[in-house]
This record gives sequence, structure tokens and C-alpha cells, in this order.
Amino acid sequence: MCSVGLSSSGVLASIIRICSLVAFGTVGLYPVSGAELDDTRQLFIKGEYTKAIRACEQAIKDREAEEEWRRILTRSQLAIGQYEEALKSVGAGMERYPSSIHLRLLAREVYLYNGESDRAREVLREINTLAGTRMWAYQDAANLVTLGRAALLLGADARRVLEQFFDRAKRSDPKNRDVYLASGQLSLDKNDYQLASKTFAEGLKKFPDDPDLHFGLAQAFAPSDRRRMLESVEATLEANPNHAAAHLLLADHLIDGEEYEEAEKSITKAVEVNPSLPRAWAYRSVMAHLKNDSEAETKARDSALKFWKTNPEVDHLIGRKLSQKYRFTEGAARQRQVLRFDAAYLPARIQLAQDLLRLGQETEGWGLADDVHRDDAYDVTAYNLVTLQETMSKFATLTNEHFILRLSAKEAPIWGKEALALLERARTNLCAKYGLELTQPTIVEIFPEQKDFGVRTFGMPGNPGYLGVCFGSVITANSPASSIGHSANWQAVLWHEFCHVVTLQLTRNKMPRWLSEGISVFEELQENPTWGQAMTPRYREMILGKDFVPIGELSAAFLAPKTDEHLQFAYYESCLAVEFLVERFGIGSLRKILLDLGQGIEINDAIAKHTAPLADIEKDFAKFAKERAEKLAPDLGFEKPAHGLAVAGDVEAGLPMDSNNFYVLTREAKKLLSAKKWNEAKAPLEKLLKAFPSHTGTDNPYVLLAVAHRNLGEANQEFEVMSKLAALDSDDLDAYQRVMELAFAATNWSAVLENAERFLAVNPLLAAPHRYGSRASEALGKTEQAIDAYTKLLLLDPPDPADAHFRLARLLHKEKKPEAKRHVLQALEEAPRFREAHRLLLDIHHQETNAPLRAPQFE
Repeated sequence: MCSVGLSSSGVLASIIRICSLVAFGTVGLYPVSGAELDDTRQLFIKGEYTKAIRACEQAIKDREAEEEWRRILTRSQLAIGQYEEALKSVGAGMERYPSSIHLRLLAREVYLYNGESDRAREVLREINTLAGTRMWAYQDAANLVTLGRAALLLGADARRVLEQFFDRAKRSDPKNRDVYLASGQLSLDKNDYQLASKTFAEGLKKFPDDPDLHFGLAQAFAPSDRRRMLESVEATLEANPNHAAAHLLLADHLIDGEEYEEAEKSITKAVEVNPSLPRAWAYRSVMAHLKNDSEAETKARDSALKFWKTNPEVDHLIGRKLSQKYRFTEGAARQRQVLRFDAAYLPARIQLAQDLLRLGQETEGWGLADDVHRDDAYDVTAYNLVTLQETMSKFATLTNEHFILRLSAKEAPIWGKEALALLERARTNLCAKYGLELTQPTIVEIFPEQKDFGVRTFGMPGNPGYLGVCFGSVITANSPASSIGHSANWQAVLWHEFCHVVTLQLTRNKMPRWLSEGISVFEELQENPTWGQAMTPRYREMILGKDFVPIGELSAAFLAPKTDEHLQFAYYESCLAVEFLVERFGIGSLRKILLDLGQGIEINDAIAKHTAPLADIEKDFAKFAKERAEKLAPDLGFEKPAHGLAVAGDVEAGLPMDSNNFYVLTREAKKLLSAKKWNEAKAPLEKLLKAFPSHTGTDNPYVLLAVAHRNLGEANQEFEVMSKLAALDSDDLDAYQRVMELAFAATNWSAVLENAERFLAVNPLLAAPHRYGSRASEALGKTEQAIDAYTKLLLLDPPDPADAHFRLARLLHKEKKPEAKRHVLQALEEAPRFREAHRLLLDIHHQETNAPLRAPQFE
């Protein structure tokens, strides 16, 4: 909703007062429509605006009495951009029906599109006056909805409007369509998408074919579920092919996916309905900006503002889309322009707050979010940000010359120093590699609660699946504490995100998503071959099947993937594309492409300039990817057996017992293990390992073979197999844990320490790897490392704190550190009869006083 700046408690007093009377009054009669009016109403809802206009004009000519004829006429004229005609129609309507608040609220929009902003403000005051003097006339559901909408424009509290106008109207008439549209729109305006989806879905139960309700549901799904959004858009356009807003929402989605030609087609369909539609021209301005066409950008914006010169929605939309393209500086500038038009326009204020926070301009960003929350307690994004700021005020901050690292005070002493060192190494390596000199510190914020990461990153809790996000000079990431289900290597995550810092700043945030993600995954693999992604049987199937995506469509693959697996495949294929470009044309060509993108050159032109035309690149890349897929374990077959055929040798499957089929060998091994035929299971598993040693996914042969060795009591062989898996997989905590256990039992301290460090790179917040690592470091004579490990272990509530305190005290005493006495006393506090601790305390006392040693006495 667009505010015209009229907001005072005095003006609102009369319009709110009606709420206290509705519960006691009788419900007013709303005109019962005849068949012809109902038919015309349906013409409008289905988008047949010209037919609706003709029907209304004829009815008015025939002196039909119902006011709604005038409203449908005016709304139809607005829908097709006949703003001057709409002004005449609504003016005549108000003259004919001087007490109609419906026509007056409609007139406000008409006046704005005819440059009469003063009259728009005045008509709201007229509604307020009518509500105060003729409250008995506006107590039915339809009038309550109109009064609620007017109250919002006048600055009323949104929750109060929802409860006292819209909810009350719904109770009065559950079959009133506008109740659901108004309530749902209010929730959308306040970023309460969950309530919005619930409201529109409730309306659709009563009006299942209503395009506007389907469209409302599409808007509610847009921030979190693109697939469901697209389904709702499809339903909208099926019911109303001329639904301009639905065409534009589809264009919005296509712009996000960098499918600009298809986006323009959707915009054109909206413009065919209304050639003057401001939002349509605003989207064209966005696309012109992304194409670095400043002349077309300005021209499109001027067209968007042709009829309503200070329309705040235009620059807000342009700025929001630019920010979604990571052009936060340009996006923030657009929101500031909106606020010059209308300083109270809340959508621009909260968007600007988020833009500033993503730019690292925290003082102004947090302050603005707080201001929005104070002015509008219902805005969900503002509330989330204010709550998050309070949480983050308790974070610890670690800094050096190049980074500002924030993480929870509990986690900071455990892994903050290591995170800062990793980031510094990434900065040194990647900035040198890509020729970038960073001029400001990078802010890195790590959240132990996934919901807080979601709020900081997206403005909303949720959005699971993201490990980290980079905005250019600000990185947000999930802590290992927030991992649910599947752990991730935090070192790989931070390396990946800092690579985004380099490429985004090098290109001034002007790069397609596939290239940005592809380079970051590629650089993970360059730093550590176990990071990033590798070819799998499933990826092989997707490349050789129907899931392979041309480079020109790769960015769109991230938006509405069929499954989580398809999303991960988009990352993998993007990395593969970067690997192809570097292998074929060299890292120098890639750097030149990035520099050209920073100068505003389009990606296809930049690629063609430094490699080859995109058509040739796509053809050669498809061949490259196919060859890579076919080279995966070439001695194995990957034909899937018929569904339900579980074992090798089944005649129906057509796969003999000595098959080299990957799936058959895996199934046969699992069947033998289930039957506890441990020795027999070794054969297919060893065959798999020999042919496919890089396989570390689900049911990999290393884990299955280790099960066989464990049950046969073959500890050395189990250690060997699990050690190989641990060396290949960057986040297999179970493998690291088992190798540590086996190595500890065999006093293989080097292997214990190596796998403890691997474990800590995934989750440093568990006691076990610190316990194993401290013992191994101590045994290997790495005193400083052992002291650090024991110190961290004690922060994690270890199962045997007395032993940890004692061992730490012993090392500190060896280094002549005064802290030794405190830790040995703590060991004795935990275990008063700890003989070795008593001896150590005597030794410390002797060192302090030069007193003779005396053996402790125990009863």
C-alpha cells in the first residue's frame, strides 16, 4: 500500500471509534446484485476489462441504481491504463453517491495516477469524516473492509486494523471475497508471509477459481518456495490471462534467474493489458540497468512515473531488484530517492536498512531498522532485525587488520582464532590469484542459531540449506552448532564465501550466479581436493540424462530446483563449467572475464571476447561434461537394475552374478552383510573399491567393508579402510571418530592427531576431538598445541574434567606457567583422592617455596 503521508492520531480517532460500535449494531444491508451485475463482476475478475467497461457504461446509461457499476467501471479503466477516463468515472460516481466510502477510496488511487496528490489526501479525510458522522451506515462486511483499508492509509496500527476491521468483517460475512484479499495483502505488506499464505488459502476454499486469491498465494510463496509460487501464478493466469500483476511476478522470477528475454516477454504481456503500468516500466528499468544501458534505464523509469510523478513503488521496486542482484549501493540509492518522495514509506525504509547492513554500514542500518519497528510494530522484517540486533550485541568480536569476525561468546575461544587464521590465508591466496587489492575490512558474522542466520541474511528465519552467504564485503554463515542432519566443513564454507568477496568486488557485484558459485566451488577444490564436490553416480546419471543444463540457463537452475539434489547439482555443474573454462583457456582468461563484467560488459560478450562465442562454449562444455561423466569408474557399469530386483544373478534383471554393475555389487554386498556373511561380503566391496576408489557417498564401499572387518575382529584392516575414507571425505565425522578410536587403542598418535584436526574442521564444538587431539599432541611432545587443546576441552563440559585439568596443569607446570596451580586444584576439587594430582600440587608447592617434597598421606 502507498502512503500519502497523512497520519495523526486525531484524524484516526473517528475512524477507529466505529470499531467499538460494530459489535452492538445490526449488520447493514449491502445491495443485492442482479444476474447482470454478477456477470459483469466476473468479467472484471477474469480480466475481460474492455467487456466489463462496455457493460458498465450501458448499465449506467440505463440508470441502473447499484453503485458497484461505477466501481467496476473505474477499476476496469485503471486496469488498462485509462487514467483520465477513470477520473471522470469516479468523479461522476461520487457525485451520484456522495456517501460512498468505496468510491472515495477508489478515487484516491485515481487521483494519484492523475497527478492530484492533494486531492488524494483530501479524499481520505472525507472517508474519515463520513465514518465519524454516519457510522450506522458502514457496519456491514464490505464497508468494514473499505474502512480498514482507509485506516491503514491514514497510519492506523496494522494489527488493530486486522483485528477490528478485517477479522470482524470475516465473522460478519465469511463469504465476502474482499475480506481475504485485504487481510492477505496486509500480511504481505508486513512481510508476514506465513499468515498471508494461510489467509489466501482460506479464501481459495470458498472461491477456488479466484485469480486474485491465487495471485496472493503466489506472492506469499515467492520468498521461500519458488516452485509453489510458479504453480500459483499458473493458476492465476489460467483464471485471468490478463492478470498483469501475475505476469510481472513471473517476470520478477525470470529476472532473478537471468532469463531476461523470457522476462521481457512476460513484461510485454502486462503492458499489452496496461501500456502505462508503472511496475512494468520499473522492471524494464531494472533490466536496462543490468544491461548497462543507462539511457534505456532512465527512459523506462520516466515512463513508470509518467502519470504519478512521486509514485514511491517505482523506485522501491527498482532498488529492491537491484539489491537482489547484489547491487546494494545502487539499491540503497533508489530507496533514498523513494524517501525523498515519501519519508514515511515503510517498505523503502526497511529495504534501505537491510541494504545498509549488507554494505557493512551498520550504525545507520541498525538504527533505521529500529526506527521502522518503533513506527510499525507489525512489520515482521523490522521486528526480526531488532530482535537479532539484541542477540548479536552479546557476540564476541575478533579483529585484525583485514577482518571483523563476530560469533557467539561461547564459541569464540574455541574456534574463533582458527577461523580468523583461515580467512587470512584465503585473503592472501585468492586476492593474489585474482589480482584484487581489498581496501576495507571484511565483516564475517557466524550464527549458532539457523533462524538468526536467516534473519541476518534474508530478513526472515528459515531458508534452511544455506551454509553461508556473501554480500560483497559482508559474509554471514551458520555455525557448526546450527548444523541439522548433515555436517559441513566450516573451513570449506569460509573459503567458499571469501572467494565470493574477491569475485563480487572484482566485478562490482555484476556477475551471473552460476559463475560466482562455480568459481567459489572451483577454488575450494584448488585449496583442498576433499572440499567442493566430485562426480558421483547420480551426477553421472544427471549429466548423461535430461538434467544437464546449458551454461546460459545455469543461473536459473538455482531458483526453483526440482529437489535439493538438483540444487546441489547446479553448484557442481557450475564448478565444472569453470573448470572447463580454466582448463581450455587458462586462469588469465577467467580473470579478464571478471574484469570486463565489472566494467558492465554482459557475460556472453565477456566470454566470447576472452574464450569463444557462447554457442561454441556450450557445445564444447556439454562434450566436456559428458566425457567426465563417462570416465567415472570406467570398469563399472551404471545401468540401474529393474525396480524391486534386489540382488545380483537375478535372471529377470539380466545381470549375471559376476557383474561389474555398481548398483548390483552394492546391493549384493549389503545383502551379504545383512545375512552376517562377513567374509563373503568382502569380494564385491573390494571389487568396488578397486574400480571406484573415489566413491564416498551413501553406502560407500569403505564403510561397508569396515563393517565386515569389525565383525571379523580385523582391527588393522578396519583402520586401513577407514583411514582411506577419512582422507577422501571432508566432513565424515563418523569416519574421523572411528579412526581416532582405533588409532588411540594402537597408540598411533600421528593418526589420532590428524583425524582430530579433520574432525575439528567440521565441528569444533564437541569434546571428543579436543580430548583425542590433546592426548595425541601431549604424546607427540607438541606441548603448546596440547595446552591449547586441553584448554578448549575444558570449555566443552568433558566427561572427565579432573583428568583434563590434571593433564593441563602438568603441561603448564612443565612450561613453568603459574596457571598450573589453579588447574591442579580444580582437578582435586573434581576428584579429591586424585593421587597424581596431589603429587603434582606438592611439586608445584616445592617449586614455589623450595620446601622439601613429602609424599601425600591417604587414609
